[in-house]
Amino acid sequence: MTDALIIGGGHNGLVCAFYLARAGLDVTVLERRHIVGGAAVTEEFHPGFKNSVASYTVSLLNQRVIDDLDLYARGLKIVERAQPNFWPLGAKPGAYLQNSYDLAKTQAEFARHSEKDAAALPDYYAALETAAAVLRKLVLETPPNVGVSWAGGGFHNAWRLVRTGNHFRKLSLADQQMLLDLLTKSATEFLAQWFEHPAIIAAFAFDGIVGNYASPHAPGTAYVLLHHVFGDIGGRSGFWGHAVGGMGAITQAMARAAEDAGATLRTEAGVKRVIVENGAAVGVELENGERIRAGAVIANINPKLLFAELTGLDGLDPPFARRMENYACGSGAFRMNVALSELPDFSCLPGKEAADHHKSGVIIGPSVDYLDQAYLDARRFGWSQAPVIEMLIPSTIDDTLAPAGAHVASLFCQHFAPELPDGRSWDDAREDAADLIIDTVTRYAPNFRNAVIAREIHSPLDLERKFGLTGGDIFHGRLSLDQMFSARPALGYADYRTPVARLYLCGSGAHPGGGVTGAPGHNAAREILRDFRRR
Repeated sequence: MTDALIIGGGHNGLVCAFYLARAGLDVTVLERRHIVGGAAVTEEFHPGFKNSVASYTVSLLNQRVIDDLDLYARGLKIVERAQPNFWPLGAKPGAYLQNSYDLAKTQAEFARHSEKDAAALPDYYAALETAAAVLRKLVLETPPNVGVSWAGGGFHNAWRLVRTGNHFRKLSLADQQMLLDLLTKSATEFLAQWFEHPAIIAAFAFDGIVGNYASPHAPGTAYVLLHHVFGDIGGRSGFWGHAVGGMGAITQAMARAAEDAGATLRTEAGVKRVIVENGAAVGVELENGERIRAGAVIANINPKLLFAELTGLDGLDPPFARRMENYACGSGAFRMNVALSELPDFSCLPGKEAADHHKSGVIIGPSVDYLDQAYLDARRFGWSQAPVIEMLIPSTIDDTLAPAGAHVASLFCQHFAPELPDGRSWDDAREDAADLIIDTVTRYAPNFRNAVIAREIHSPLDLERKFGLTGGDIFHGRLSLDQMFSARPALGYADYRTPVARLYLCGSGAHPGGGVTGAPGHNAAREILRDFRRR
């Protein structure tokens, strides 16, 4: 018998375990794979070459979590990218966009394509920062359970309602309107208020479709854009970084923090089902038949996976059961790692020696029409005929990942349907899709295909099998207005509790959603400890 069992040793599970163990609870984390870290792990995929397997960049990791777990003292080192992003637009020299952490330099770059857009850039950044500042205030708060009466929801829910309202009440009417636009509009419609050049609009609209199986013209993609930019590095918003040693360096530091606090971490301990007695979770049964009793069961997995497979929908309130059965999942993401003999030599900015553009996010998505067509292709054929690709080459700033003179690259690609048409399996299509991705990069960097020594492929089905990401969904559920804040994962259950007593959520399927933030684990631990004190 233990106080708390956490299903899933991903970063949020480790964060939650730390806070619970630090408070004196007996905590055990159960991880199905041979290593903790979930989708934030570093593994060797070819002799001498290792990389972040799934998640691949740092910006959203919450500073409170970093400080409380003392991650830097436990070995974590984060280095900044030389510049945020580089966008090849074609084969002609000079046909590219790149931005800088320096506003004036970015304006000068954008002015090569549109003087109007360059002039509008400061106002756009200011608007986005206003919205991001509000989101940051909400990240570590428990959302109010909208629809629950003040009396029925208790003092804490009433206070959350008031506090949330105050965040918005302090904004000007114009800023409130802008926030409403971000929550409801498409990325392209939102961006059109500032920009006119299709490449510049596409550069920013890209953030609206990362991990989001949708056209940039789809309502709600403006919020996904915001979700990707509310983070910071060392308190500096808009900065992006790399964890030396890959994303696994983050979760290994978290694991050390959890164990130092007293938590037990068990690997190769897959959970078969949650044991529910008299409407309450009382433990779990592992895949090997072992049963473990606990005072609380905490799920760091997709809510749909939890209720449809581990708990079961029978016995749940029918509206909630339908909600979980139809909970929208599927990022449209295809993830690859490649070992390279040399750096890509882009036709638009030639050179194979490491330069700033090699050390940034290289995004292939040169126009809004390109982003839109990628989605339309996936809906019709199963995947984009010209995929949207974000490529990072972390070995340009981290020499621990590849042999001297060689490199590793992460390729995060959209759009690839969670389920292929005509009953085709990703097991049969994954190599063809990977070839297409290599060919797409090669159109912009002609040496790329011949530079590939080895590749590691993760189709949406691979992501589901390997990491438990339902539908390959990197966010544990779509980030749309109907599945965020007080509605994540459902109205009445935004406070990390579920309809099953003593069964909690601590993963990205709870507020504030996906990304390597640690915030859901932090917030869930606070609510769980509150319940233990009440007992």
